[in-house]
Amino acid sequence: MKTAFILAATAATAAAFTGSPVVHRAPTRTSSLHMGGSSGYATSLDGKKERVASVKGLLETSEMIFTVPASSLTVSEVQSLRRALPEGTTMSVIKNKLMARACEGTDYEEATADMLKGANMWFFIEEDIGGTVKAFNSFVKESGKKESHMILGGVIEGTAYDSKGVDAISKLPSKIELITKIAGSIKAVPTKVARVIKAPGEKTARAIKLATADESD
Repeated sequence: MKTAFILAATAATAAAFTGSPVVHRAPTRTSSLHMGGSSGYATSLDGKKERVASVKGLLETSEMIFTVPASSLTVSEVQSLRRALPEGTTMSVIKNKLMARACEGTDYEEATADMLKGANMWFFIEEDIGGTVKAFNSFVKESGKKESHMILGGVIEGTAYDSKGVDAISKLPSKIELITKIAGSIKAVPTKVARVIKAPGEKTARAIKLATADESD
């Protein structure tokens, strides 16, 4: 009886201090994963500045850039395309405002103005234009995206080109190919020049000899 009274008194005292019964809940844990969404460092002022500086660096080292629609591409498709690109080519989805800021004060500023619409994926090509366009065309053909993901336009030396223009440029000889051809031509020039000079020289010498002999007679 005494024990029951003590227990009842203890319970009443506890209730008086808490004002409500004590309830134990499992701890709540939350986590988030940002994949280039609308929050995080990328959307902060410093993040945007860093992104613009990075794009500026790509523009400075690029011989040509071109853009394609960035929507409706799966992660595996993007990875597959990236692996197919030649060395020296960078592929990146860039927001139009950030791309516009990166192009400010460069030869790309006016040329890219009409291309900054919708979601864009940009290709920055250091030298292998033909290999890059060929890799992209193969990708859209194999993935069935030829109609929905055609090249929208590109820029080379400050001049904008449409899809057909980019394709035409990609079929031109690369700088390395041109240098190789020029080097081969230059190597052949001295031999040809020497041959040309030698023949007239012999004829001239023979003519002078004959003329002198006539004068002596």
